[in-house]
Amino acid sequence: MKLTLEALEVLDAIDKKGSFAGAANALFRVPSTVTYMVQKLEQDLGFTIFRREGRRSVITPAGQVLLEQGRNLLLDAQRIVESAHQVNSGWESRLNIAVDTLWNLTDFYPLLIEFQQLNSGVEINITEEVMGGSIDAIAAGHADIVIGGPLPVSNIVGVKFKEIKSTHWQFVVASNHPLTKMKQPINEADINAYASIIIKDSSKNSPILSHRLFDNQNKIRVATMEQKITAIVQGVGVGFLPSNKIQQHLASEELVVVKINKPAPATKQYCSWRINNKGKAMRWFLNKILAQAEINASEETA
Repeated sequence: MKLTLEALEVLDAIDKKGSFAGAANALFRVPSTVTYMVQKLEQDLGFTIFRREGRRSVITPAGQVLLEQGRNLLLDAQRIVESAHQVNSGWESRLNIAVDTLWNLTDFYPLLIEFQQLNSGVEINITEEVMGGSIDAIAAGHADIVIGGPLPVSNIVGVKFKEIKSTHWQFVVASNHPLTKMKQPINEADINAYASIIIKDSSKNSPILSHRLFDNQNKIRVATMEQKITAIVQGVGVGFLPSNKIQQHLASEELVVVKINKPAPATKQYCSWRINNKGKAMRWFLNKILAQAEINASEETA
């Protein structure tokens, strides 16, 4: 390699200290060594990095590009070393967590705050998935942990699933919707006069899943649970929503529960994880999630 990290460190020091002598002092080297390294780099690369203007050395436009992009390489190298240290200590460099759209992220944030206090240096990446998308994420290795997803149609090698919660559904409409004025429970024919708001399955490889739909009903597909809630609040359509997601909207009477003759059964939610990941961050989050699920289950049965 004609370009080395050591040479980039010298260029960085010269720019920050304003002179070859200042760079030599900062790097604990003699000035002649710094001068030789710059001259050698110019010879290897075939262009001038510093030009003399009187008694000063001024960086050239080509040298400026080398300096700026070289600093990115220095940062990348530092991150690589840090990641290796983390792996050596048992901590992963990053952990990818997919959260199903049925799950309340507000329930997860306290765990993130607690984890940050460990100062592990682990980068946490959180994505939102819908139904089969959760299965895709764990199967393809894009997620190390999935919170709140469904069970797969068939077993996935290297992945374990554990039930953590059941979601209860309510059929809701906007507060001024015509269905609120009808005698309840209403039937399917009454509902079919209005569009059903449904969330698109984010799966690209798993079978597309759809639930809680009526036959012969127009459908409007949205990308997230928040978009679905907003659409129903605005009166765009009607649909089933998870109870844990709409308590505030029911309290403010933006949404109204309508009794129907075909209620939706509860949906089981699972935590899934890749069993070949033995990192400390993985085990920390998994233990916390499963422990909280047991506490919630015992409180519901008490």
